[in-house]
Amino acid sequence: MTQPNHMLHARVYTTPSHHRQRLVRRCHWLNPRARSPCHHPILFYKLPRSLLLTHTRNTTAPQRNVVVSTHCSISSSAQHSHRRLKMLHPYILGASFASVLGFFLLYALRDKERKDNRHRHHRADGLVTSSSEIGQCRQDDRFGTDIIIVGAGVAGSALAHTLGKDGRRVHVIERDLTEPDRIVGELLQPGGYLKLIELGLEDCVEEIDAQRVLGYALFKDGKNTRLSYPLEKFHSDVAGRSFHNGRFIQRMREKAASLSNVRMEQGTVTSLLEENGTIKGVQYKTKAGQELKAYAPLTIVCDGCFSNLRRSLCNPKVDVPSCFVGLVLENCQLPFENHGHVILADPSPILFYPISSTEVRCLVDVPGQKLPSIANGEMANHLKTRVAPQLPPQLYDAFISAIDQGKIRTMPNRSMPADPYPTPGALLMGDAFNMRHPLTGGGMTVALSDIVILQDLLKPLSNLNDAVSLSKYLESFYTLRKPVASTINTLAGALYKVFCASPDQARKEMREACFDYLSLGGVCSAGPVALLSGLNPRPLSLVVHFFAVAVYGVGRLLLPFPSLKRMWIGARLISGASSIIFPIIKAEGVRQMFFPVTVPAYYSVPPTK
Repeated sequence: MTQPNHMLHARVYTTPSHHRQRLVRRCHWLNPRARSPCHHPILFYKLPRSLLLTHTRNTTAPQRNVVVSTHCSISSSAQHSHRRLKMLHPYILGASFASVLGFFLLYALRDKERKDNRHRHHRADGLVTSSSEIGQCRQDDRFGTDIIIVGAGVAGSALAHTLGKDGRRVHVIERDLTEPDRIVGELLQPGGYLKLIELGLEDCVEEIDAQRVLGYALFKDGKNTRLSYPLEKFHSDVAGRSFHNGRFIQRMREKAASLSNVRMEQGTVTSLLEENGTIKGVQYKTKAGQELKAYAPLTIVCDGCFSNLRRSLCNPKVDVPSCFVGLVLENCQLPFENHGHVILADPSPILFYPISSTEVRCLVDVPGQKLPSIANGEMANHLKTRVAPQLPPQLYDAFISAIDQGKIRTMPNRSMPADPYPTPGALLMGDAFNMRHPLTGGGMTVALSDIVILQDLLKPLSNLNDAVSLSKYLESFYTLRKPVASTINTLAGALYKVFCASPDQARKEMREACFDYLSLGGVCSAGPVALLSGLNPRPLSLVVHFFAVAVYGVGRLLLPFPSLKRMWIGARLISGASSIIFPIIKAEGVRQMFFPVTVPAYYSVPPTK
């Protein structure tokens, strides 16, 4: 007796063999392996419900095949099949979405793998040495120092004093401890001065004949406008400062070295010491030529814009858009006292600012990397014939006199977005890590702001020996610094491109619009100057003002009577503005710049150990 099929709750009928063969042929496409109905029990669930075929094997009764009928019509079975196909659509879409998502995930993983491989390649090719490779070097006490700082410029000296004041044992290794003589790093914006106060280093601008800077003056085609820093809400002492870079650095070095737990040493770091992927210290040559190794749980590289160590800690994409030609004008009276002066000359800007009570620094920007020769007089001729006629009359004679003295210096203007490789035991800071065009004088502001952030991150930590956990924790440094650093970096790059002369009519209109927009006063000048000074480093405010200049330029074109030509130039102006700022923002990182709170590293907590 055939057992009832409890799953289908159907009535069972036997069928003749020829009907049975026909049914098997009709459903064979559903299960090609079911070549014979006698192989094993199979239930064809995907047959029309009126023709479900089942086969059972009974050891006590003769084999026979049965047909299960559900009393459904052929038409209703077709509708049901259509409904089943419709039910499958979401699953098909879901599978497609999962496939696309998987593709992008695979791409991201492979991209990360490429970066890691590139990191390893840089580490292999860069100045990283296994600590076991050089057994001839005398080794310092591996537990006598908390932090090694490579470089004692603005960033290194300020960082050494800050960490030493917090009780860290700091070893600073600087290539040359004599007073530097540079033509950049001489203007500290008010935002940077506030950071200097926060770090307790404000007295470093005293006794070096530093000059207060209260704003900027812009000159273009015989017109001028004054832009004052928005300092109304701050203490009367808060302002920008300009000075000799070397004097400022020496003051900070002296203050750092005055701490008993800070050791300042002259030497050249030749490589980082690595063990199992972790930086353990540095190898360096002393002034006497002796090779030594120094060890510490954390090594911070601050060896400046010409760093020879950053290749192993970041992906350096250095751009050199122009060079500065530097002069010192003596006994020269600037048109606007206590102001920096920017002349929108052809082909690029010229800067003037006081560096002492009797000296004015002049920086002439020369686009590109090829400069006229100083030795054969080409540079002097270029300055006298091309540059001098574009200067305000008050500065002409002092400028010519400075050229005749022959003290002409040059310096490449470098920009490099921050693109670090998080490395256990090591950290990059200062110009070794991130650079921007020096037109806006924002480099020291960024460096000092970074030091404040790093100080706050390290304060809760009593033990720095867990390099991996510390490196993971310090990844938040790269995110927390972004809003301030990227605003100043983006403004410097964008403003330089706008201020440069161009034969393109749309670029000319943008340049003219920028000068006129800043001349309007009110929020049109206070907003951009607050960004420039580091007093309000907000990325969104930067983007708003930048495109407000572009829209203002379009309005100037279309009023009072628009024409097709003017409309076309206006469209190209907006397009040109976008092509200036968006690549810079992309290089800085859109997410970290505008939405840092969405980055997981933003919420890093100190290691528990």
